[in-house]
Amino acid sequence: MENTQGLAASAPETRSNRMVDLLLADRHSLPLSIALHLVPGVLIVAVYLALAQPLVRALDLPSFLGWAIALTVVLFPLQLGLLWLGRRRTGRYSLRGVLGYLDKPVPRGRLVAMVAGLIVWFVAVSSALTALDAVVFEAFFTWLPFDDVGASATTYLDGNSRTVMIIVLAASIPFTGFSLPLIEEYYFRGFLMPRLEHLGAWAPVLSTVLFSLYHLWSPWVFLSRVIFFFPGPWFVWKKRDLRLSIGMHVGTTLLLSTFGTLALILGLI
Repeated sequence: MENTQGLAASAPETRSNRMVDLLLADRHSLPLSIALHLVPGVLIVAVYLALAQPLVRALDLPSFLGWAIALTVVLFPLQLGLLWLGRRRTGRYSLRGVLGYLDKPVPRGRLVAMVAGLIVWFVAVSSALTALDAVVFEAFFTWLPFDDVGASATTYLDGNSRTVMIIVLAASIPFTGFSLPLIEEYYFRGFLMPRLEHLGAWAPVLSTVLFSLYHLWSPWVFLSRVIFFFPGPWFVWKKRDLRLSIGMHVGTTLLLSTFGTLALILGLI
């Protein structure tokens, strides 16, 4: 009887160990990698439609806040999952042993210059491609069941008072401007992309394509996002330094969200 109970108790632990070994393997199969890239996006849309969208409707708040809530609900547990994997590997809650490209081989001065160039590329190219986004949206995605959906980034704030928009944007800066894109970089570039190394130079290409597909809440930006985002993953893969894409991604979102909020406060937009 005791042996039977012991075997039953060890079964979940065995499955857990197998899952950890699969996730922390040096190489992910293509189907596994695709699933690990896209499932968070599916969960974000599900949380938005089931929870966040009804909540912000009831409170008469901008739908932008609903997306911030959905992203937070999904991505923060994802970060905790990475730390849990770190504990299983190293015995303590750490990203060491879980993420790749952490050895910081790029000298600080060069890193700053490269990140600045990447931010300029991100802002300039994404702005230049907004007309393409509008064409794709009008042709294929007007049917999406999201509140205030539109090709412009400001549609998620339209129809609200200036005061409400300022409060929502300012309150969201620590999340949509900093912590959420940081978690995305830890997960997509730090955790998933190193496990595509067997693809060689195709690893950053696939990482960029799958990351762009993960944004199921803005599929009309897919083509543009592949173009303006690709240099970040490419340089991370080339230089073996995760700080490059973190600097580009987090730097851009923090810059745009902060200056957008200030522009509203000063009445410039």
